[in-house]
This record gives sequence, C-alpha cells and structure tokens, in this order.
Amino acid sequence: MVVQPIRDRRAERREATRSEILDAAWELVRAEGLAGLSLRDLARRVGMQAPSLYSYFDSKHAIYDAMFRQGAQEYARGQALIPETGDGLVDLKVGLHFFVGFCTEDPARYQLLFQRTIPGFEPSPESYASSVEGLETLRARLAGMGLDDDALDLLTAIGTGLTDQQISNDPGGDRWTRRVDEAIEMFFAHVSLRGPATRRPATIEKVGKRR
Repeated sequence: MVVQPIRDRRAERREATRSEILDAAWELVRAEGLAGLSLRDLARRVGMQAPSLYSYFDSKHAIYDAMFRQGAQEYARGQALIPETGDGLVDLKVGLHFFVGFCTEDPARYQLLFQRTIPGFEPSPESYASSVEGLETLRARLAGMGLDDDALDLLTAIGTGLTDQQISNDPGGDRWTRRVDEAIEMFFAHVSLRGPATRRPATIEKVGKRR
C-alpha cells in the first residue's frame, strides 16, 4: 500500500495567493510604470485590504524582489534554450537577438532587471543569484569563443544600448532591434582583431550588477 504524503493545504493556499499578488503587480507596473506600483491598487486588484498584503510580503521592496526573481529566472530559462552552433558570429547574433527581444517585449521587466529604476531597491542575494546565473552562462559561452571579460562588457553595453534606444524612441517598432546583426558584425570584427583573449580578473560588481 502506497501512503500518499500529507498535503500542506495552508501552504498551498498561501503560495497561490502570493502568485496572484505577483501576477497583479506585473499587470499594474506594465500599465502604470515600474515606480508607480501602488499597494492600495494592488490590494484592490486581488480583492483584499492593503494591510493584508503584509501577510504575504514584508514590504513593497519584497514584492519587487519576488518580481525580480521571477524575471531573472525567466531570462535564465530562455537563455538556456539558445542553441550553440560552434560558429561564433552566428551564436553571437542569436544570443543578442534573444537578449534584445526578451527586454523589449516587456519594458517593465527590463527596467527591473537591468536598470536602477526603484530608489533604494536592491535584489536579495537569493533573487540576484538567478541573474548571476544568466551572466555566468554568457561569460562561459564567450570564453568558449576565446573572448574575455572586456568583450563581455562591450557586448552587454551593445545589448542594453540597442534595447534602451528601441524602448525609448520606437516602442513597438524595430528601428534598433533590426540593427542587431550589424552591431554584432562590428563587435565580432573588433574582438577578432584583438587576437586571443587575455582574461582579466572580474567580479560581478566589475561587470555590472544588472549588467
């Protein structure tokens, strides 16, 4: 006879409510802007009083932290699916198309993950670990092409630059996203001229805490 484990229904309900709150928070920041998240509006959307939110999250920053973790995990999962062909130029193009596409499809998520939009907010170490995972995956892929952390810095600057221009100046269009291939070709030509990589020590802080 197989004994089924006893379900913790209370914990399940709590987790379901937390998920509902986060889903509603994403809806609000996508409509009103990341810094415009109102706990009163959020509580109203999920059918509770604002003080009741503190039963699930300690503060507004705790909500942002949980959102940051969700976004970073989504990025890491998508990045893990990017195929590697062994052709450095092709792989760089595919990788940057993924990054720029991920960012521009959800500007609020991009701002939370890669910009310092919320005064005083820093992701917790647990949440930031998912972001570090994505950065280390990219670093490893570049290292496999013989590229060092200087190349990593330059590549992330290109990616965020194209993203910022697209979101700021042509939302919903492709004026800058269609420049990805051209930008990567220039990047690839530049790093190829530098010869074999001479790796320099780097920390996450040196590379940039949100890229």
